[in-house]
Amino acid sequence: MLIALFMLTMRSPVPDGNPAPLQVVPSVDLVRYCGTWYEIARLPNRFQKDCAGNVTATYTLLDDGTVKVVNRCRKADGEVAEAEGKARRRSDADPASKLEVRFAPSWLSIFPFVWGNYWIIDLAPDYSYAVIGEPSREYLWILSRTPALGSDVYAGILERIRNQGYDPAALVMTHQGE
Repeated sequence: MLIALFMLTMRSPVPDGNPAPLQVVPSVDLVRYCGTWYEIARLPNRFQKDCAGNVTATYTLLDDGTVKVVNRCRKADGEVAEAEGKARRRSDADPASKLEVRFAPSWLSIFPFVWGNYWIIDLAPDYSYAVIGEPSREYLWILSRTPALGSDVYAGILERIRNQGYDPAALVMTHQGE
């Protein structure tokens, strides 16, 4: 039990293990946000373990106000993997920057556990990059409208995510190429 507790505290992204609440951008125009984004970097996660590169996310605003999500990546064998999901605002009281997403079948959408937090915590004024996180800080994605970001822009993002309680050293860069 003590070892498990020690391991949990060692995993904390901030020194005191008690990060401030995750801050989201104040507003998002979902029409402008939709389109294709390239993954620049991410925290490692189990559902992308087979992705070797060319990771994209394409968002399409639907008539009911939800967003169709299509994630694609190239696997090591060259095959393209694709996952389709749906995103929605967490509640009418929340800003559009606090979304939740599910990739489970639609008939399971009545169960809260199939929805994951998708919080937009950084967004360029011109919508050229976005950073997606969630309150536990277990997941993070840096996205761009282009396959690469300038080093000064990337450095600024790293500083802002550090200030939000993330460990930038844990990020893995995404290969965006042939």
